[in-house]
Amino acid sequence: MDRALLNALFDEAVAKAQPELAVTRFLPAQPKGRTLVIGAGKASAQMAAALEKAWPGPIEGLVVTRYGYGQACERIEIVEAAHPVPDAAGLAAAKRIVDMVAGLSADDLVIALISGGGSSLLPAPADGLSFEDEQEINRQLLASGAPIGVMNLVRNQFSTIKGGRLAQAAYPAKVVTLVVSDVPGDDPALVASGPTLPLKGTRADARRFVELYRLDLPAAAIKLLASDENLAPQPDEAVFARNTSATIASAALSLEAAAALARQRGVESAILSDAIEGEAREVARVHAALAKEVAVRNRPFNKPVILLSGGETTVTLRGKGRGGRNGEFLLSLAIELDGVAGVTALAADTDGIDGSEDNAGAFVDGTSASRMRAAGIDPLAYLANNDAYTAFEAIGDLFVTGPTGTNVNDFRAILIR
Repeated sequence: MDRALLNALFDEAVAKAQPELAVTRFLPAQPKGRTLVIGAGKASAQMAAALEKAWPGPIEGLVVTRYGYGQACERIEIVEAAHPVPDAAGLAAAKRIVDMVAGLSADDLVIALISGGGSSLLPAPADGLSFEDEQEINRQLLASGAPIGVMNLVRNQFSTIKGGRLAQAAYPAKVVTLVVSDVPGDDPALVASGPTLPLKGTRADARRFVELYRLDLPAAAIKLLASDENLAPQPDEAVFARNTSATIASAALSLEAAAALARQRGVESAILSDAIEGEAREVARVHAALAKEVAVRNRPFNKPVILLSGGETTVTLRGKGRGGRNGEFLLSLAIELDGVAGVTALAADTDGIDGSEDNAGAFVDGTSASRMRAAGIDPLAYLANNDAYTAFEAIGDLFVTGPTGTNVNDFRAILIR
């Protein structure tokens, strides 16, 4: 029963973030000239389908999404490519999008449909860098444990499309960016590395982050980073003056919807934050400490209660196991909650895929760690090897949804009876 309730809250959070409901509320006015749709991300195909259905005039364009996340469209072409490490399909799609926006007039409109995952789906290496260099940069960032803002600022230094460069290429056409946010704090320029929205930050900042997170970048990337070439545009430049953006779905809205459903089901909830960052295993320890405080001392919230949180944790790779950041969070949580009665938790990625595996997340309760040990799994050893997927697979507690059509980052719910 408790797992069914947590599952229902996840479904409600995902439903609130569905592009079909959100896109139509933010339609821009029709232009005198052409309407061109571009986009990238795990929710971009669903955004394109919703826009195509609602748009009253001629429309054309190309949107790239992750393999398996496609959606049938009649006038907007959908291309699938690799995530989280870019591939040749994404490279070709990025080039086609840049070519599409070239030569537009001030009477034309570009609608950019941007969601999480777009960073790897639009690879476009700067001059002097190979495609393999960009792939390696992405791998380094994914393994670094750096927060999304840092990763995107670094990525932007090595791209011809990220950091507002795509909108710069579309000038003088007006660019309207619609964003399904998967980043803590919902800064639209951070989603998908902001292809149409310039990000604050300098080349010097990027160099400092590369040193801080000990990124072992390719030689060509180090050379570019030391120069003043391929600098990203800044937000106050004139080419962006007519452009607008709107965040049409976010973790905050989804958590509020889940909290409302919990109250309807007779359980109070507390939204801890929609913007939690940090190492997944450390974030789990904080959540576990709070859950145990409620379970044992009935403070700072009265039982029964559901603790809700969102955001984007990170994983610093130490081992060679399988699983994403939600699995890492949950395995750490299972260790901390070992033997604690009356606590059930679900953590999952709202796009339906945690990392590169087939699960969205998993369930945890006070028996999870002991059941793992009974199955021959040492939770501490598997956490050390970043192998949460195998641990939860062994006890049958993976949470599998398939692609959800949206992406507003992590969803975490802990029920304390």
